[in-house]
Amino acid sequence: MDARSPALTPDSLPNDTPDASGWRADASAGVQHSLPEVYGTILVPFRGHWVRRLLAFAGPGYLVSVGYMDPGNWATDLAGGSKFGYTLLSVILLSNLMAILLQALAARLGIVTDRDLAQACRATYSRPVNFMLWLACEAAIIACDLAEVIGTAIALKLLFGIPLVGGALIAALDAFLLLLLMNKGFRFLEAFVIALLIVIAVCFVVQITAAAPPVAAMLRGFAPSTEIFTNPEMLYIAIGIIGATVMPHNLYLHSSIVQTRAYERSDEGRRDAIKWATTDSTIALMLALFINAAILVVAAATFHKSGHSDVAEIGQAYELLSPLLGLGIASTLFAVALLASGLNSTVTATLAGQIVMEGFLHLRLPSWARRLLTRGIAIVPVIIVTALYGERGTGQLLVFSQVVLSMQLPFAVIPLVRFVSDRRKMGKFAVSKPVAAVAWIVAGIIVTLNLKLLFETFFG
Repeated sequence: MDARSPALTPDSLPNDTPDASGWRADASAGVQHSLPEVYGTILVPFRGHWVRRLLAFAGPGYLVSVGYMDPGNWATDLAGGSKFGYTLLSVILLSNLMAILLQALAARLGIVTDRDLAQACRATYSRPVNFMLWLACEAAIIACDLAEVIGTAIALKLLFGIPLVGGALIAALDAFLLLLLMNKGFRFLEAFVIALLIVIAVCFVVQITAAAPPVAAMLRGFAPSTEIFTNPEMLYIAIGIIGATVMPHNLYLHSSIVQTRAYERSDEGRRDAIKWATTDSTIALMLALFINAAILVVAAATFHKSGHSDVAEIGQAYELLSPLLGLGIASTLFAVALLASGLNSTVTATLAGQIVMEGFLHLRLPSWARRLLTRGIAIVPVIIVTALYGERGTGQLLVFSQVVLSMQLPFAVIPLVRFVSDRRKMGKFAVSKPVAAVAWIVAGIIVTLNLKLLFETFFG
């Protein structure tokens, strides 16, 4: 058995018995490639200049980076910047470094095993455990959907005056956006996402320039502070930032979409693919770091500095930006970037949902049907909260959704680190002991922060 066929197992073993490869003996029964409609459809040059090879692999990292700058990030970053200034920049930096490591591991898993993370879990754990992991991941995707619905609805209200409830209903119709893009090819989908990312980046470059934040204060913000752990309110927002940044469904997504590249399914080809896929995701996540830091910096330089320390709602930020910055277009740029963020997140969350459902359950639904189902689940609480508490309630719901995402992280991170550290599953491509140690430390930090949040919530 080699790295190209880790799923091949003896038929004589009992179903739940691991074979020599570390996968269950029934793991290869009826298994198909992740996202089979686009598997290996994008050609990559096996030789030639490194720029051509990097460009061939560029794309999956940017789809993944979308989840690190979705509307849920906006709420937590705005709250952190307006209330605590630049202090929580260190949390954004830490969570981004965690994301770079974890996404590199997810890409490695997909490239080496030809399985996405959901398929790897199904091929390792018992049915009850897999069912619980699937439920946890679905909860995370619904929480992400909740953030997208709220963010898109708020953007539509700010730009076009559409009521929040109407905007939430319109957001459900974006189920057909992914279907349209996928029909045009995966490269077209990637180009659409990258174009919207450029729009978001340009909007924030203008706002950062107008805000003119003090460089020294920003740099101090990137240094960790013990106050983050001693201040319960700051810790709550910090964990929300981690939940909004390191998103569990992105690990499932990345392990799948790296397989869209037609790299050589050999040791040399996989080694090359790991290198370029890791480079792609690292560059893309540095863009996500800039966007997240920019949101917090603009909030700190504009709201915290002027004494508006209670700005945690996107609508409130929109109203105050232009007057405080003295730039008439600032608020419009803010809303345009938010709408672009919501549209991008729609695409990647839909893909992640398809990967998770097919990987854990072997259940295939049309992407439009699945999108309408999950969006329907997300719209109900938005409509109820909007009717009862108005815009302030949706803002609090947005922050809460990111904390829910953070609570799901261990259920994706721990299996991922376990798999890529296992030489039976990964062979010579298993991560080194130092990398595995750092990955387990990251997993430990995530679990510890979540336990502390639970303690503060119920006993604090």
